[in-house]
Amino acid sequence: MRLEEIVSFLDEYLELEKFKDSSNNGLQVEGVKEVKKVAFAVDACLEVFKRATMINANLVVVHHGLIWGGISYVKGIVFRRLKFLIENGISLYAAHLPLDVHKEVGNNAMLLKILGLNANNPFGEYKGVKIGWMDSFDEPKPLDEIVRLIEDNLNVRAVVLDFGGDIKRVAAVSGKGAFAINEAVESDVDLLITGEAEHEAYHTAKEGKLNVIFAGHYATETLGVKALMDVVEGLGVEVEFIDIPTGL
Repeated sequence: MRLEEIVSFLDEYLELEKFKDSSNNGLQVEGVKEVKKVAFAVDACLEVFKRATMINANLVVVHHGLIWGGISYVKGIVFRRLKFLIENGISLYAAHLPLDVHKEVGNNAMLLKILGLNANNPFGEYKGVKIGWMDSFDEPKPLDEIVRLIEDNLNVRAVVLDFGGDIKRVAAVSGKGAFAINEAVESDVDLLITGEAEHEAYHTAKEGKLNVIFAGHYATETLGVKALMDVVEGLGVEVEFIDIPTGL
């Protein structure tokens, strides 16, 4: 497919124009015009780019791109990453907040899907936009059952704050989502599922009687790119996920 066709599809499908984001979402680096294979990854790093060349991908779609608000200097690590992409004709497309919030393939919708829940109620206000989702079980479930589901599906060992009772209302904010703990307490959420374990979250969750599952920043944000990959494959182009786990 032509690069411009894929970019146009992604821009529209992810509704990029709706978001004010620190990330420069969309096509960040332009490579060859004809795309034979699209690689999907969480992070725009040199290891991902090198793996892309090994699998003959000439477009890389990531959650965490290279350009956040702008490039101050083209030197050091930034220079080496850009140089590699340009010399190898690889395009780079980034989708940050749009891939967190998307109701069909977003990280947070997919986290709830693991539990058999849906992206029914917006949750997790970040820079004026609700980037997470919330839903409820018909009947309360024990925390350990939910922890097992998350760990098995993401292949992680989660950090768990067990400060509440059984779980009925669940909210999901992937990645660095501990900012939403106060909102979770105020919204009578029983369980918040997020990525990074942050120290300052402990006492707020404890005093708010909130259960929290920290399943890893990287792991919780593999879900969106994988789901988006399946959609792009439906366009008739070859796709592959590049897994470079950080363990964080």
